[in-house]
Amino acid sequence: MGRAPISMTVAETEVRRTVRAMVGNRTKLLMMAAVALFVLGPVTALGLLFLPELGEQAAAGTVSTEVATTVTEIVTGGVAVLWVSLVVMSILRTVTTVANVDEPAFLLLSTTVRNIIIGIVAAETALYASVLIPLAVLFAAAFAYGTGTVLPVLVAPLLVALLLLTAIPVGFVIGVWVRHLITVYEPVARYRTLLFAAFWLVYFSAIATGGLNVVMWSLFTTLQTSPLGWPGHLLLVGVPGIDPSMVGIAGAVAGSSLLVGVAFIAGIPSAQRHWFADSARTDDEEIDEKTSSDQLSGLLPGSVSRPVRTVAVTAVRRTKRAPIRLAYAGYPLLGVLGFIQQIIETGTVPSFMAVVFCLYVVWTTGVLFTLNPLGDLGPALPAVVTSTLTGRQAIRGRMLAGALVAVPLALLVSLAFGIVSPLSLKQATALAAGTVVGAVVTPALASGIGSAFPRFGSVNVTNNREAVMPSKTAFVVYTLAIVLPTIAALVIYLEAPETIAGLIASVAAWTPVPDISISARAITVGAWIVLIGGLIAPVVSYRYAIERFDWYALE
Repeated sequence: MGRAPISMTVAETEVRRTVRAMVGNRTKLLMMAAVALFVLGPVTALGLLFLPELGEQAAAGTVSTEVATTVTEIVTGGVAVLWVSLVVMSILRTVTTVANVDEPAFLLLSTTVRNIIIGIVAAETALYASVLIPLAVLFAAAFAYGTGTVLPVLVAPLLVALLLLTAIPVGFVIGVWVRHLITVYEPVARYRTLLFAAFWLVYFSAIATGGLNVVMWSLFTTLQTSPLGWPGHLLLVGVPGIDPSMVGIAGAVAGSSLLVGVAFIAGIPSAQRHWFADSARTDDEEIDEKTSSDQLSGLLPGSVSRPVRTVAVTAVRRTKRAPIRLAYAGYPLLGVLGFIQQIIETGTVPSFMAVVFCLYVVWTTGVLFTLNPLGDLGPALPAVVTSTLTGRQAIRGRMLAGALVAVPLALLVSLAFGIVSPLSLKQATALAAGTVVGAVVTPALASGIGSAFPRFGSVNVTNNREAVMPSKTAFVVYTLAIVLPTIAALVIYLEAPETIAGLIASVAAWTPVPDISISARAITVGAWIVLIGGLIAPVVSYRYAIERFDWYALE
C-alpha cells in the first residue's frame, strides 16, 4: 500500500472510533444535544433572521465606505480569532486524546510516523469540518438569499476548510510537545495534576471575571490587519459592495500552504520523540503516599477503631491518587459562573448566593466518598465484603473521611460568605452552623442512596480518562433529598405558604387546565412533612447502607 491509502485507513479508523465512542455514550449525546439546543440554537436563529436582511442591504448598494471598512475589520478580526480558537481546541484535543494513540505497540510498528500523523490530522480535520462546514453553509445560504448571488455559499466552506487545514496541524504540533512535557519530562510530570487543576482554575476564573472577554477583544482588534486576518478577505468575495484585498487572499493561500508544510515537517520528529519515549516515573510517590497517610491517620481521634481508621485513610488516599474521580463534584459550579462575574463586578455577595454556595459545600460533602460505597471498591469488592470488616465500620469510615475533609471547608466557606454578604450576625451564625451540621449529616444520607443505586463500571470522565462514578440515579435522588427539605425549610422560615398558594392560583387561571386551588394550610403541612422526612432520611439511609453492605451478595 502507498502512503495515501495507509494514511486514509488511519483517518477512517480514528473517525470511526470517535463516532462510535460518542454514539455509545448517552450522557455525552445528551450534553451535545443540550449545547446544540441552548447555545447553537439561539445563534442559528438570530443568524437566519438577520442575515437575509443584511444581504438585501448589501445587494441594494447602500454600503458606504465607512461601513465597508467596518465590515472588513469585523470579518478579518473574527476570522483571526476563530483561527486562534481552533488552534487552542486542537491543542487541548491533542493533549487529552489525539496524541495518546490507541494500541501504540501495533500502530507505531505497522507503518511510518508520517503516515500516522497525516491520518490523525486528517481525521481531526474531518471531525471539525463535519460540524463547522454545515453551519457555515447555512449562514452563507441565508445571506445569499438576501443578496441574490450564490457566491457566499461557495466561499464560506472554502474559508472554513482553509482555516482547518492550517489550525489543526499547528495545534497538533504544539499539543504533542505539551503532552510530552506533562507525561515524559519528570520535573513537570510530577506536578501534572496540580498543573491541570491550575489551568482549569485560571480558565474558569477568566470567564467569571470577564478576563476572557478582554483577551478575545484584544486579539480581535490586534489581529485584524495581521496575516491571520488575511483569510477573511476570501469571505468578503461573496459580499456585494465590498472590494476584498486580492493581495490578502493570495497571501492567505500561500501562507497557509507554507504553514501546513512547516507544521508537518515539525510534527513528524515531535510525535516520534514523544511516542517512542518512556513515561516519567516519580520514585518518591510511594514514600510521599505513606507519609501523607500517617499524617492523615494522626488527625483522627484516638477513639476511632482501627478498621474505621483504615477505611477512612484508604478512601482519602485513593482519591488523592486519582482525583479525576471527583471531577463530577465540580459540575454544579459551571452553573454559577455568571453569578461569580456579577459578584466580582458589584463587589457584593447577594444573600441568596451565600446560601447557594454553602448548600453546594453541603452537597459536595456527601458525594466525595459515600455516594457509591460499593462501586468505589472496584476489583477489591469481593475481598472486602467477605472479610471481617462490618458494614458499620465500612460506612463509618467513609463518613469520617468525608467529614474530615469537608467540615473545615464548610466552616471556612460559611464564615467567609456570612461576613461578605448582607446577612445579619444572627443569620450568618445560623448559616455557618447549618453548613457544618450539613457537612456532617450528608455523608450518612449519601451512603444509603449510593448503596441502593450503585455503579460498578467505569465511565469516561474525559476523552481518555475513565473512573468509577456514582450512578445518575444516585445523583438525582441525593440532590432531591437535599434540595426539597431545604426549600421546605425556607418556605416555613419565610412564612411563604400564602404567597405560594396565591401564585399557584394565578398561574392556574392562565392555563387551559381546570382551576387548581391549594390552601396555605396544605402547603404548610406539606412543607413540614418534607422537612421532617429530610431530617429523618440520613438516619434511615445510614442504617440501610449498613444492612446493604453486610448482606451484599456477589453475583
